[in-house]
Amino acid sequence: MRKAVDSALLQPLIFEPLFMERIWGGRRLEALFGKRLPTGARIGESWEIVDRPEAQSTVRGGPWGGRTLHDLWLHHRREVFGEIADSPRFPLLVKLLDAQETLSLQVHPPSEVAADLGGESKTEFWYIADAKPGADLYVGLKKGTSRAHFEAAITSGALEEIIHRIPARTDSAMFLPAGRVHAIGAGNVIVEIQQNSDTTYRLFDWNRTAEDGTPRTLHIEESLRSVDFQDYEPELLSTEGETLVKHPLFNIEKWDLTTPRAVSERGTFAIVACLAGELRSAEMEIKAGEFLMIPASLDDRLLKPVLPNTALLRVTIEN
Repeated sequence: MRKAVDSALLQPLIFEPLFMERIWGGRRLEALFGKRLPTGARIGESWEIVDRPEAQSTVRGGPWGGRTLHDLWLHHRREVFGEIADSPRFPLLVKLLDAQETLSLQVHPPSEVAADLGGESKTEFWYIADAKPGADLYVGLKKGTSRAHFEAAITSGALEEIIHRIPARTDSAMFLPAGRVHAIGAGNVIVEIQQNSDTTYRLFDWNRTAEDGTPRTLHIEESLRSVDFQDYEPELLSTEGETLVKHPLFNIEKWDLTTPRAVSERGTFAIVACLAGELRSAEMEIKAGEFLMIPASLDDRLLKPVLPNTALLRVTIEN
């Protein structure tokens, strides 16, 4: 007779999404992906895989239904995640974002700054799942912008004029190392893969106010310590080949899945984000906008297309 842990790992893990209301959010996660959003709420974020003190993913169905990601990380590390570097919590946070309005201009601190300020470093990746005509991304600084120019633009309210702006395209991608000033423009739906961090310093919020009419809090001093002032006019990632990002924090590939394919070697976990079509893993199926985790000890590692034109992101961490 198999042990309980063995029977649990006869299938991938799917987690319940956590929906976050945001003043810039909307309902497109429902329209595009069939997410069952709370009635009448402006949902800006769906946290798909998260291990935070304030937010926990729980397994949907199967032998481990209801278990939290943190419980798996603490008590079943090798079976689920393989030989992965130790940390207090699972090191990634995976989200869907629906920007019906432009998000604030913001920056996340590099590790050395984060430690000094009592925050958490945050490097992230965006995959543009859907971009409406005219949607933009704000990333990095225009060439020639100095710290003095930047500080003057904060004072005069002209920050938008010195931030590099790129037209967003469906099925394009952007890498955002800590220290890069950025904002998601209105009309974008994005898959975000990031460090497990929730530290954001807001530089400018387009003069929006909170629900009570007060201006939203800005973090100017912290932001100025965090911004990379040599980060000029970054470009969208090349989509030549499958590899989008290869980084110590995460490796991300885009696959057009036309035939069955092993997601990774046994002993290595992987996260799969379905972008289009539908795919099957060990008799579990997910469609566009859904995510699953392939445990390191799962024997059946094949991903199989169910529909034509199936595409996915594969996320791994090097051991």
